[in-house]
Order: sequence, then C-alpha cells, then structure tokens
Amino acid sequence: MDIVKKIAEELKIKPWQVEAVIQLIDEGCTIPFIARYRKEQHGTLNDEQLRNLDERLNYLRNLEERKETVLASIEEQGKLTEELKAQILAAETQVMVEDLYRPYRPKRRTRATIAKEKGLEPLANIITLQMTEKPLEEEAAAFLDEEKEVKTVEEAIQGAMDIIAETIADEADYRMAIRKTTMSQGSLTSVAKNAEEKSVYENYYEFESKISKLSGYQVLAVNRGEKEKILTVKIVAPEEEILRYLNKKVIIRENENTVSCLSETIEDSYKRLIAPAIEREIRNELTERAEDGAIRVFGKNLEQLLMQPPITGKVVLGWDPAFRTGCKLAVVDETGKVLDTIVVYPTEPQNKVAETKKIVKAMIEKYGIDLISVGNGTASRESELVIVDMLKEINKPVQYIITNEAGASVYSASKLATEEFPNFDVGQRSAVSIARRLQDPLAELVKIDPKSIGVGQYQHDMNQKKLSEALGNVVEDCVNNVGVDLNTASASLLEYVSGVSKQIAKNIVAYREENGRFQSRRELLKVAKLGPKAFEQCAGFLRITDGENPLDATSVHPESYEAANNLLKTLGYAPEDIKGGLTGLSLMARDRKKLAEQLQIGEITLDDIVKELEKPGRDPRDEMPKPILRSDVLDMKDLKEGMILKGTVRNVIDFGAFVDIGVHQDGLVHISKLTDKKFVKHPLDVVSVGDVVEVKVLSVDIQKKRIQLSMIL
Repeated sequence: MDIVKKIAEELKIKPWQVEAVIQLIDEGCTIPFIARYRKEQHGTLNDEQLRNLDERLNYLRNLEERKETVLASIEEQGKLTEELKAQILAAETQVMVEDLYRPYRPKRRTRATIAKEKGLEPLANIITLQMTEKPLEEEAAAFLDEEKEVKTVEEAIQGAMDIIAETIADEADYRMAIRKTTMSQGSLTSVAKNAEEKSVYENYYEFESKISKLSGYQVLAVNRGEKEKILTVKIVAPEEEILRYLNKKVIIRENENTVSCLSETIEDSYKRLIAPAIEREIRNELTERAEDGAIRVFGKNLEQLLMQPPITGKVVLGWDPAFRTGCKLAVVDETGKVLDTIVVYPTEPQNKVAETKKIVKAMIEKYGIDLISVGNGTASRESELVIVDMLKEINKPVQYIITNEAGASVYSASKLATEEFPNFDVGQRSAVSIARRLQDPLAELVKIDPKSIGVGQYQHDMNQKKLSEALGNVVEDCVNNVGVDLNTASASLLEYVSGVSKQIAKNIVAYREENGRFQSRRELLKVAKLGPKAFEQCAGFLRITDGENPLDATSVHPESYEAANNLLKTLGYAPEDIKGGLTGLSLMARDRKKLAEQLQIGEITLDDIVKELEKPGRDPRDEMPKPILRSDVLDMKDLKEGMILKGTVRNVIDFGAFVDIGVHQDGLVHISKLTDKKFVKHPLDVVSVGDVVEVKVLSVDIQKKRIQLSMIL
C-alpha cells in the first residue's frame, strides 16, 4: 500500500505535504513545532490536520507490520498463494487482514480439529463437493473406525459437518458480506433485566435502533447499562437473508444426498460460529466509533476550557465551599502568589454568617480583593447567598464568579499539590486552585489529569490509553499555542512544551532555582539533558520577558533571529523597538516576495515574523469570550418560562449543550434548540465550552432539578 497516497486522499491534501510531514515526524519533530515553525515545508497544515496525519500514519504503519507477520505465518505453513498474498497486501483495514488470516491462524482444539484428527476431512470434502451418488450414510460408513472413536454413521456425519461449518465460518468473503449486511440492516436492542428497577437507563429498558442510525452516546449508554448488569444488549441480524446468501454460495448443485445436510451445516455455522463473532466485532466497532466521537467532543471541550481568557491584574479570593468542615478561603495576588488562607463557617451546622462576613470584609480591605471565585460544589449555593448579601454591605466594587471546581479535589490530594504547598491541607490547596483558575486557567488546569476536568461524557467507560493520548495532545497544542513564560512556569506546565519531557521540565525548574532567572533562551542549553534537538523543538514556545534579547519575549524562533534583526534593520528599527509592538509593520513590509528573497527566508516565515513583531507575545486567548462576573444571585424558583438570560456554556455533548445561567443547575439546550438557521449535525458546530450565549427558559422542574433552555429566542 502506498501510505503517502492513501493519507493524501483521506485528508484531501497533497502527497508532497504528507511526505514532508512524515519526514519531519521521523526526524523527531513534535506536532506543535511542525505546525508553527515548519510551515514552509508542509504548506501551512494546521494542528488538527497534522494530528490526523500522525494518527493515520501510525495506524497504516501498524497495518503494514501486521500484514508482514501474517504473510510470514502463512508462508511458513506452505499455504501462501499469489492470489492470497495480493489480497492481504491490498487489505485496507486490520479487520480485513484478520478475516483473510482466519483460516490459517493457529487454532485451539475445536470440534472441527477433533473431527480432522479422526480422519473425517475426506468425508467433509465429499459432502462439500456434492458429487456423491450414494446416500450419505453409505459414504459415512467407510469412515467408521473404533480406534479413532468414530463408532456410528451419525458420529461420522456430525464430525464432517463440524469441519464444513468451520470452513464456512473461516471464509473471508462470507464474513465480510455478512458483516456488511448486519451493519446496514441489523438492529441493536436492549431490555431491562428487571423492568421494575429504577435507574438512569430507563430510556433503554425497551430500546431498539437500526445499527446504521445509532448515536455514539446511545452506544456508550447501553454499554454502561450492560456493564452494570441492568441491561441485556444484543445485535439482531437479518438472519433469513444471511442464510439465503450462504445457501446460495455453499450449495452449488442440487444433490438430494447432500442438500439437507449442507443446509443444516450452514445454519449451524452461522448461529454457532459466525453470528456471535460478527456480533462481537460489530459491538467493538460501534464502541470504538462512539469512543472516538466522544474523545473528539471531549478534546474540543477541553481545548475551549483551557483557552479561556485569563483574568489578569486582579487579587482573587478563592472560596472552596463546604458544610460541616467549613469553607476554605485563599487569597492570591495578581501573580498567583498565596497571601493568606483561612476557614470560615457560614453554612450548616455552624451558621456563623455574621462572623464570616466580618472576616471576609477585613480580608477585602487588607488585600484589595477585586474578585471572589466560588467553587460550584457542595454548599456553593449557600456560600453564594452569603457573599451576595455581604457585597451589598460594602462600598468597594467586588464581583464574584462561580467557578467549575471539577478536578480541584483530585489536584489538592495529588503529589504535585503536596510538593507545591507542603504546609497546606487539602481544602486550602483546593481554594488556591479555585482562585488561580480565573487568573490563568491554562497554567492551573494543566496540573490536573484532563479526564478529571469534567467536560467529557462517559470518559470512565472508554479506552483510557487512547483517551489520555488524545487529551494530552489537546493540552500540548493549547500550551504551545499560548506560549510559556520560562521564568514563572511550573514543571507541570513546562512538560507540555514541545520537546520538553517530564524530566527536562523538572531540570528547568531546578536550574532556575539554583541560578536565578533565565536571561536568554540560549541559556536553556545549560539545562541537564536539554540538548540541541530539544532546544530546537522548545525554544520558540518559551518566552523571557526583560531578558538580554527582546526577541526572546516573542514567538520568533532563535533560528530566525538573524532574519528578524535584518528585517528590523532594513525597515529602520532597532531590536529594542519591538518591546511595545511595531504597529504598521505589515504596511512597511508590503513587498513580501522581495523582502523574503533579500532575507533568505520563505514568505510564510516572513509573514509570521512580521505578525509577531507587530504584537509581540500576543495571547490567542484574548480573542475568546470573557467569563461572566456576577454581583447578584438568582434562584431556580426565580426562573419563569420565556425569561431571557445570559449564560456560559459549561459542557457540549452529542445531544446538546449545558449552560450555566447562574442558578447552580446547568440548563440543557437540546440540539434541536441551538439554532433555526441551519441543520445541526453536532452541537459543536454551533457552540463551544466557554461561549457566552443568550438563552430562553423553556421549562423548569425544581423536583428533578432540570432546566430546559433554547438558544432560538
């Protein structure tokens, strides 16, 4: 198989682009580095295209490797024909290769292998060829053998039927056709093991859907219901049609001596061997497809969450709410440094509201707090009421925001949090995390396992390795897209930088602690285990403000410094002039082709340098919608049908989006209520996590805590 041609066709890009990227990957370049600094070589493919290319390259290379193993195994058995070899080499999927290999794969002892050991293969051939003129019992009588334990004619015929059944089941063309028919015409059904039992799976107690019409979330839901022993799930295939097809293929002539035997064998082969295997394969394929879809949605949601704009320049009070153990508070300054921590008890059972207000007012006064970040967990509602009441009593313009605290408890109990705050307890660490999530969501959320951030669906039911890799790629792309301050970044943030391993990240922090601030990017080469290749991959993504070289504060790669300095010189600027940004540089550098030739760089690289020098160290998150800050409280019982409210999208799933409208219960905008302007294939086509949207209240069920919303106003 021509891997380059195949990937180019699938991703609708040019073969030369695929070749260039494969070469860069094989040289050890990371996807963020290829995306940002090798545009000239691959023709400006974006992160997503490059990730897809990398994924397909791995799959196809593994496929080729498997083909080689299979061919070697069949050849070793002396059964490899030119036709079979051509079929295996032309196979485009792992499933196809395994279908072709099936008859030659070493088998455990089956009914067919036992029958072959008894010498019944020639009888199976007589029946299959349908040429006999004798009744089957007469043919079978010749195979009776006391020693081999073939004592009766019935045993001989049954053994031959077992051999034929396995041969039919192993025929690759039959399996492919049956799988295709089952996928296109079959159904998936689920029923409750106990219809009286209440559970979250009640929608699937009597469920049936065409396989071709199943949604990913339905597949994952029935899988989980089956795993929890609440549902019985099965594939219902068009059995009559499949048996007709097999009879037509196997019974090649009318022979009254063999027809009924073959017909019975075909049915046995399908029901006992083919159908269960095909059901397993289809369930696996549906699950894999559903997982891939769920991982894509999770990845998109995670990307939007990580790319939320930071709220800079504010002193934040992090508030981790609780009942019995009290609310943990932490004050962090504009840089995220912890100034103070305390525990207050405004909620049940202590109800020390007046005392809490007094303490918090004093903290606001002492530290100049601008913003309160309240976790959305247990006792969040009660804490919010106290905060709103208190804010009305002070003259300072302080606002609050309800922050999604998903993963905060995971982080605060982690080894990383213990190293960062050895003298804090779990609650204090959690309060710090809740505060810092506002100041720099990306820097704080990278400390938490992406699976625990709470913007996925069925994440605990899927292939954990695949999920971790996919989410790790998302975090890596976000971190490198934003860039990292080399002198303030934590090891957990640094390890996502292109070319930086966990060990190198720790070494960078250790070097910084020992030698003080990095003064230049070149100094990175003094860090243990950070060699020239790692430097090439990471340097452009690591920024140094107020260093020796102004270009170190930009995303211009050190390999382009000479070109950047020559450009500045040509246009009459000194390197120091870029600190505040060179507005209008694009206009001055109008003749890109001529300039690029003069500077001996590509036009695409020149464009990137000009863009960066105009706005050095620009943050792509600035273009994202800002979070909603609140100063008053809304209760679920305050909601009325038809109300128009502003809200923040918290999670996007296959059938809609959950929106936070400030009442502690996210409302659901069903996919059908996202827009009336176009058909919506997936909610992600319309909304993303972090979007600020206007919604209309459709219905409120206080008992079930359900809010139905619409974005069609």
